[in-house]
Amino acid sequence: MKLLISNDDGIFAEGIRSLANALAAVGHEVFVVCPDKERSATGHGLTLHQPIRAEIVKSIFDDTVTAWTCSGTPADCVKLALFALLETQPDLVLAGINHGPNLGTDILYSGTVSAAMEGVVQNIPSIAFSLGSYTSRNFEVAVNFAQDLVKKIENEPLANVMLLNVNIPAVKETEIAGVQITRQGIRRYIDIFEKRVDPRGKTYYWLAGEVQEDVEETNDRSSVEKLSTDVQAMREKYITITPLQYNFTYGKQLGYLQKWKIDNFRE
Repeated sequence: MKLLISNDDGIFAEGIRSLANALAAVGHEVFVVCPDKERSATGHGLTLHQPIRAEIVKSIFDDTVTAWTCSGTPADCVKLALFALLETQPDLVLAGINHGPNLGTDILYSGTVSAAMEGVVQNIPSIAFSLGSYTSRNFEVAVNFAQDLVKKIENEPLANVMLLNVNIPAVKETEIAGVQITRQGIRRYIDIFEKRVDPRGKTYYWLAGEVQEDVEETNDRSSVEKLSTDVQAMREKYITITPLQYNFTYGKQLGYLQKWKIDNFRE
């Protein structure tokens, strides 16, 4: 398969190098376009007010991998690859392997998930891979699962274009509890801004939030609502696969809002 890989940790991140080289080693045609430096938590931001530059990169990846470093955001990287750098579209867009999990509402901020979502916007199935630790550098379990998942999709293509958000616990393979299809959970933060003063006496602020992981409980009879959340399943050492889309419409509330008759708001 022809694979496009990006990330938000930058060109020198071990996660993307491990993923790209491993997929190339099993015969896939791999292209990498990723930021020239870390762009974590940039969401789906695009560069509009300055030029985007891309340069071919040698020596970082295996010789069979074609790679560019890009001055833009993760979403810029994928958009640039699809419309300027690649001669034909890839079969899959991949992002990661991210250093740290992308669970619950964190996906709204994640450059990794946004890079993959840009593929879905362009009608290409995509996968975001994240390792559940910011400090671990052992990507073997995540890489092995990525190889297996890509092979499965090659043999059984997804019925609909979607983004699979995959999180892998940072534990030994023997400690993995299994694989779960999950729904998106919630991660809330107590956002604390530390007030500091620089050497020139100017005040600045540093975001130092503390995460609060909420596991939703529901009595809804819907089979979807009864699925574990990604947050809960990861806590129990499951690899999680959560299907995502870019349509944020709150479908259940459309009927309720239509009762407002807001066209008569002046009456």
